[in-house]
Amino acid sequence: MKKFIPKSIKRFIKEQIQRLLRLPYIILHKHYLRKTKLDDKKILLLSSSRKELSGNLLYIYNELQKYDYEINMVLDKNLKVKRSFKEKKKLCKLIAESKYILVDDFYPIMYSLKIRKNQEFIQVWHAMGAFKTVGYSRMGKNGGPSVKSLTHKNYTAAIVSSENVRKNFAEAFGIDISKVYSTGIPRTDVFFDKKYQKEIKEELYNKYPTLKNKKVILFAPTFRGNGQKTAYYNYDWIDFNKIKNELGNDYIFIIKMHPFIHNINNLPNDEFFLNLSHEREINDLLFITDILITDYSSVIYENSLLDNKVIFFTPDLEEYISSRDFFYSFDKYTYGDVTTNTEELIKSIKNPKMNTKKLKEFKDYFCSSCDGNSTKKFVEELILKR
Repeated sequence: MKKFIPKSIKRFIKEQIQRLLRLPYIILHKHYLRKTKLDDKKILLLSSSRKELSGNLLYIYNELQKYDYEINMVLDKNLKVKRSFKEKKKLCKLIAESKYILVDDFYPIMYSLKIRKNQEFIQVWHAMGAFKTVGYSRMGKNGGPSVKSLTHKNYTAAIVSSENVRKNFAEAFGIDISKVYSTGIPRTDVFFDKKYQKEIKEELYNKYPTLKNKKVILFAPTFRGNGQKTAYYNYDWIDFNKIKNELGNDYIFIIKMHPFIHNINNLPNDEFFLNLSHEREINDLLFITDILITDYSSVIYENSLLDNKVIFFTPDLEEYISSRDFFYSFDKYTYGDVTTNTEELIKSIKNPKMNTKKLKEFKDYFCSSCDGNSTKKFVEELILKR
């Protein structure tokens, strides 16, 4: 009879392998702790999910240009990036001597390192609100961390989109709620900038002229799986051909898959379907969107700031609740129609509904700190005053 290794043993083995892989960074970092001093004017931006500066890190970077800081950055496309010994040395030296270290996602190397006295390690998480559970909120579920895990726990500060969700992210990151600040999310400042929105619209219309004079549908689901290495989306859930045949020439259907999803080459891309999965910033696409179709993606928060209509397409809702779950009841998030198959989806596209009362309650609860000044508040509260 085949013997199965218990999940607890598998997790222990995985954690030990991860610690071994991080050992060179631990040794190099300790070396530079002895050789260097903390520099109050050095800021380090780190990302393991974006090769180019964008999102919260970009807006913070731009605001910091007003001040006298040396800003360094190490941006990786994903967690699979391999570094030479020289690159590891450079990274560890920057980590050891930078007063402020900012990350926008899961950054494994940092969790094994000692944060210096008076050093700031700040999580500017890429997703706003509190939707699907992350971090220690997933403890006990498949893919969730163990209670002994070091992941996330060494942040000196984190930011959120409203006072109401501070408790959720304190739990998710395994840190005290006093370390969670409701500054708002820097990249949402553009939703209060009419000039920026006009420029982006013109840029997108020039780049993709087929968008003009159409009702624009943006299909932007999140990934399934436990992270970058296992991310996928089940395209069998949605019948693209049926949608095209039913909607006709008045519409254009933008497809924007999550950056973690790699099986995107076989998606339709023609006069009706426009596959823009390569566009990094989904926020910009919202400015030309009439109807957003998503599922469990945090894009519903940014979308709400524009009062755009939204349709939730959730064919696997019960399974998702069982495996991943949400911080709150799913009904708290749904200020638009909820559909489970292509027929229901088409019907909702033709006659989209918006629950204005739920939309207001949604924004008041999850987005109250996003007011167009989030970047400025972040720099003033977490850089200049610390």
